[in-house]
Amino acid sequence: MTHDSFSASEGVIAAFEQKNNVKLSFIKGGDAGATLNRAILSKDSPLADVIYGVDNTFLSRAETGDVLESYVSPNLADIPDELKLSKGNLLTPVDYGDVCINYDKAYFADKKLALPASLLDLTKPEYKGLLVIENPATSSPGLAFMLATINEFGVDTYIDYWKSLKSNDLLVVNDWESAYYTHFSGSSGKGPRPMVVSYGTSPAVEVVYADPKPADAPTASLVGTNMCFRQVEFAGILKGTTKRALAGKFIDFMLSTEFQNDIPLQMFVFPANKKAVLPEEFIKFNQVPEKPATIDPQDIANNREAWIEAWEQAVIR
Repeated sequence: MTHDSFSASEGVIAAFEQKNNVKLSFIKGGDAGATLNRAILSKDSPLADVIYGVDNTFLSRAETGDVLESYVSPNLADIPDELKLSKGNLLTPVDYGDVCINYDKAYFADKKLALPASLLDLTKPEYKGLLVIENPATSSPGLAFMLATINEFGVDTYIDYWKSLKSNDLLVVNDWESAYYTHFSGSSGKGPRPMVVSYGTSPAVEVVYADPKPADAPTASLVGTNMCFRQVEFAGILKGTTKRALAGKFIDFMLSTEFQNDIPLQMFVFPANKKAVLPEEFIKFNQVPEKPATIDPQDIANNREAWIEAWEQAVIR
């Protein structure tokens, strides 16, 4: 069972099937939260053997949902310790990516406007009406960006920050597609706003899918301290599987360089395996934050709904 954004090359999947004399089938479960909810609701009669796509914003809910079996892959030796967030090895890190603010490079160059160097800078008058973000109650990148502001300003003052953003003519929309393709000026949407909450890999996407391919990406990411929020995606073995050994082998396979090398241009996230080879577009066009924002997954689980409710009260009601 995977979230809707899962993708892998046919040849990579076929290699696992042939090696293990097995046929893989994939159930798309919606976004990360919906996929996890589906696994929890069906735990008495599991729909799948392995789940992929739970991220660190839902990690604790997955760990306490009584749906996972602990598994320690031998390939974890190639995974950086900072990605190993799961207690008791209930979930295995597969990939990661950063939610950042992407900006339209041409707009800032034409206006001779300096780039915001911090989240606080976004409240300055020179950036009034320039930013579009997604609602954290309805959007994964929207939630990630809200968490970055909580990490930066603290639970007691992040709402004050959002009130300042609202006063600076912030635009809030429900989903990433609308934000990026309708309201952002740096994409094919050619909207009016030159900054959007999106992904740190969006600049590479702009090049990979362009025809003809430009020499440079039209967008880039703001990657100052705590300006991006790092999302880590995990895979785990679902309790009740009748194919425990095979499930473990598939987790191992997802951490192998064969699968990991395929991840960037399939799902536009970074492979967790340190030995994986990045495509040229990832090296040339993406900006990776040195100090992304992070919040303890248990804190997110305990407070997510209250944080979103407070945000809604302050920003859109």
